[in-house]
Amino acid sequence: MEIKNMTRPKELTVQEIILHLTEGITLPENTVDQLITGSPDQFVTGIVVAFMPTQQVIEQAIQGGANLIIAHESPFYNHHSATDWLVNNSVYTDKRTLIDQAGIALFRCHDIIHRFEPDGITDGLIQELGWTTYLSGRTAESDIVTFPEGMTVQEIAQHLKQRLGIDYVRIAGNSEIVCRRAAVLVGFRGNGPVTIPLLQNEQVDLIIAGEGFEWETPEYVRDAVQQGKSKALIMVGHAESEAPGMKLLADRLEESFPETKITFVKEQPVFKVF
Repeated sequence: MEIKNMTRPKELTVQEIILHLTEGITLPENTVDQLITGSPDQFVTGIVVAFMPTQQVIEQAIQGGANLIIAHESPFYNHHSATDWLVNNSVYTDKRTLIDQAGIALFRCHDIIHRFEPDGITDGLIQELGWTTYLSGRTAESDIVTFPEGMTVQEIAQHLKQRLGIDYVRIAGNSEIVCRRAAVLVGFRGNGPVTIPLLQNEQVDLIIAGEGFEWETPEYVRDAVQQGKSKALIMVGHAESEAPGMKLLADRLEESFPETKITFVKEQPVFKVF
């Protein structure tokens, strides 16, 4: 009987995955991207990619045999992952105990993916919406899309809900206008100093953003409509705007590491409307 030479799949370490993610990326000195838990030397048994490393995401990773979670946001309720203010908080300690006992390595991939060319989070949203062919320009914070036939703001809102699998979006301004140019901004980029220049300089009819201060851009849009200008704003939610980018990252990692089980875990929207 012929004995075939079986090659054992290469065991990857957490550090090798991190090096792959950071290849060609220059991070700021105050970057929030770091290995928050676990060891860079541990071998990877599986990877879960998520927007937010929630309790449920961690539980699913454990159930699926994954010991590396790559998440866009912090597990500990603040941007810089500080935990000194949570030391006696039972929600934090229970979550941290679960992570540590399961031997989970949790890597924050926030600044890295925003420095992909193009921005990996925005690119993921544009692809998820099926708007790649509508892309007509980019700014530092946004993608500009042009709809050749035009769409009403209501039609765009319905499209967003359908493609992102969400129950609601929030609209400010004139929802009945026909929109031909829109600026798409992910995450917490919906604030006035970012969006208002786009409405003026890029001549967009519509801002589509994750979230932002409610008394800046929405109030500008309200005044613009009162003055007879055709402007509108759609807020889809922070997670809802950025999760598609992490889904795209999971797909790309799967191509690069086909022998490793890589799963994107999508959480339910954190808010419900009553």
